[in-house]
Amino acid sequence: MDGTAIVLCEGAFGTPSGKTAHGLVRYTDRYRVLGVIDSRWAGRDAGEVLDRAFRGIPIFHSLKEALRTPERLQYLVIGLAPDGGRLPEEYRPVVREALQAGLHVDSGLHEFLGDDPEFATLAQEHNVRIRDVRRPPPREQLHFFSGKIEEVTAVRIAVLGTDSAVGKRTTTLKLTQALNALGCKAVMVGTGQTAWMQGVKHCIIIDSLVNDFVTGEIEQIIYTAFVEERPKAIILEGQGCITHPAYPGGFELIAAGRPHGIVLQHAPRRLHYDGFPQYPLSPVHREIRILELLSGAPVVALSLNHEGMTDEEIPTELRALEERYGRPTFDILTGGAEGLARLVMKSFDLD
Repeated sequence: MDGTAIVLCEGAFGTPSGKTAHGLVRYTDRYRVLGVIDSRWAGRDAGEVLDRAFRGIPIFHSLKEALRTPERLQYLVIGLAPDGGRLPEEYRPVVREALQAGLHVDSGLHEFLGDDPEFATLAQEHNVRIRDVRRPPPREQLHFFSGKIEEVTAVRIAVLGTDSAVGKRTTTLKLTQALNALGCKAVMVGTGQTAWMQGVKHCIIIDSLVNDFVTGEIEQIIYTAFVEERPKAIILEGQGCITHPAYPGGFELIAAGRPHGIVLQHAPRRLHYDGFPQYPLSPVHREIRILELLSGAPVVALSLNHEGMTDEEIPTELRALEERYGRPTFDILTGGAEGLARLVMKSFDLD
């Protein structure tokens, strides 16, 4: 564990742009999260706001307020994942304040805070570090696809989605944990900055890579996870959505990861792609058909994102999705991931 952290998510907690903060509130091995900053929810518990489940993580009005906590903070983590990945102008004073207070800063934005002259100078003056998680690795360290994925005998399950910021990473993590709890050794392969911040051991950040090396890096991280861990199952975190106009993720994961099965994450109350209201979501049956044709693997289950639903509406929606698409459907946030894990074990003889 790297240390204690406060997560900056001003104006975005509880929205799709706050997905990094959401992941860190739900689970992280990298930090001990002592709070979240979002003045709209100040005084509330972050877990209660996010999942109606108390987690003992307070939401603060400001960094100044958070710094008054008895336990010393060590990190400010940028919990925002905005379109374009740039630091909002109103966040700059908070980052400046954090560096001046002696906090390390971790950022998953596309804009590298460590290259900002003001921030770099402050970090040096106060003997702290800025980590830009999306900074690409040196090209000489990158891998080109070789075909050695065929040596990986573990069952590979890809968790893909009908939209971006729809819950794929959370389902991937929860499914991996549930499989291990049932005695089926499983490893998660993370593919984004939030997974890295959660401390996922086997992780790359796909959208920071040069295109020619994306499939090779996917193959390499899966191969490494298999060789080092020897799991029965490898659960692959998807990115974006294969039909999303701005984030058409998923194809490289299918092409290089060569999954044996797919879990499809869906938010029924969404009508348009995240961040692009002019583009209606592709129908679920079309997504299933596209993914199965591309991968040659079955979509074995749907995973429900219940945003916009009451607790009473969730069971009805689960039944409706199962009837409409002929796939078992689970809500892992309210019902846990054991049912999905048992389905995967049965479907691929992992008992």
